[in-house]
Amino acid sequence: MLGHRQLTLEDYLAIARHRVWLLILPPVLLCLAAYLVSLVIPSRYASQTQVLVQAQSVPTDIVQPVITEGLNDLLASMKEQILSRTRLQPIVERFNLYSGSKASMEAKVQKLHDSIQVDAIHPMEETRAAQLPGFRITATMNDPYLAQSVCREITSMFLEEDIKSRETRAEGTTDFLDQQLDDATKNMNEQDAKLAAFKSKYLGSLPEDTAATLGMLGSLNTELDAVTQGLERDIQTRSLNQSLLDQQIAAWKSSQATSSGVSPDTLQEQLKKAQDELANLQAHYTDQWPAVRAKKAEVEELKKKFAAAQANKPPLNTQEKTPDAASNSLASEPQPIQGLRAQISAINIAIQEKTKQQEDLRNKIRTYEGRLQLSPVVEQQYRELTRDFTTATDEYNTLLKQRGSAARGAELERRQQGEQFRILDPANLPEKPVFPNRIYFAGEGFAGGLALGLGLILLLEMRDKSLRTESDVELFLKLPTLAVVPVIDKKSAARKRFVIQASNGGPALDMKT
Repeated sequence: MLGHRQLTLEDYLAIARHRVWLLILPPVLLCLAAYLVSLVIPSRYASQTQVLVQAQSVPTDIVQPVITEGLNDLLASMKEQILSRTRLQPIVERFNLYSGSKASMEAKVQKLHDSIQVDAIHPMEETRAAQLPGFRITATMNDPYLAQSVCREITSMFLEEDIKSRETRAEGTTDFLDQQLDDATKNMNEQDAKLAAFKSKYLGSLPEDTAATLGMLGSLNTELDAVTQGLERDIQTRSLNQSLLDQQIAAWKSSQATSSGVSPDTLQEQLKKAQDELANLQAHYTDQWPAVRAKKAEVEELKKKFAAAQANKPPLNTQEKTPDAASNSLASEPQPIQGLRAQISAINIAIQEKTKQQEDLRNKIRTYEGRLQLSPVVEQQYRELTRDFTTATDEYNTLLKQRGSAARGAELERRQQGEQFRILDPANLPEKPVFPNRIYFAGEGFAGGLALGLGLILLLEMRDKSLRTESDVELFLKLPTLAVVPVIDKKSAARKRFVIQASNGGPALDMKT
């Protein structure tokens, strides 16, 4: 009777000896039954191919790969395409798979799909976990030759799909970059035309022209100051020469009057006046100054006339001249007066030229000042155009570089020198079925039979109410055991009887064991 006290190892051994057939028969029978069932189940054979991802032959720092998709994503995409109904149905029809089944084509394709397994090969180093080295393809069929053929066919489809997919993606990338490069070229040319038109319109007012404009403006102002000063000097010179001319004309007329009857006293006064004027001019100008030279010539002329008048003083009646002689004398001016008139005429021409030059310089200055006033607005617009042009140029250069890299990558893919799949282990011909595993089935049957036997023993022991040991008697009667008398009947030795006398002298108990 179980559950009334703590059992010892001897109790468990006694139960095992008592129920020994329940520990032997169920495991043996279920092991045999499981093995027989495994003989009835159709065998399934698995053919496997191992494919590695071979890196591109050219280093990646020289030619960047066009396809940067990870192997996990690539396998997932290719698996969905290859194991689709449209790709698997030709295989079912070609190899006449599941010919003994009356299932529909859809069910056969689904069964073939379930029998194909694609597993990635994970690297041993954790640092390269994102870069899977390859994958395995396993095809499980009822016939080993069919398993090998299907595995070989699926592997071939993966290799062809990889080459086709890489070439298609490389060409697609190149075409896309070509279109983007054309758009970037058009945009850059438009921005360049806008910038050139803006420069032509605001030539001289651009930010880079500011320094040159300021320098030119300074030069023009300096030149204007020089022209203005020269003009002022010419005006002063003209005024002075005009004054000298007036004086010399007056002196000449006086000399003409003296020569026609003017007394030496008058010549002496004119000479003294001319000498005073010469002294005044020499105080302000050098001897080479035209007015000084003209005044010196006038003084010398007066001196000669005064000397001639003193030496050859004619009689009173001989000093008178005819009106025609006086008129001819007045008509021929002396050389100093003609020189002064020529100088004044030249100075007038110089004044006109400098006045025109001054006006031209002022117009240029106003033009450059107008450019400087436009500079802030022009600078803002120019900065925007320059920024757009720089952005367009950078985008064009980036796309041009990417286009070149994509073209080289596409050429690698066309030559099959890029990253590609390589079969490491071809599809093998399986010699042993992977299912069912008869030893595994027999072991499972034995384990199940052993569990069943133990369960039956536990159930029978729970239902058994007999008392087998002294401990059982003392536990239930709460009395010590004085003696245990074995059963004498030899025929029922297997069913022992014990007569147990209670310690208080009560009646004996007849119990079965």
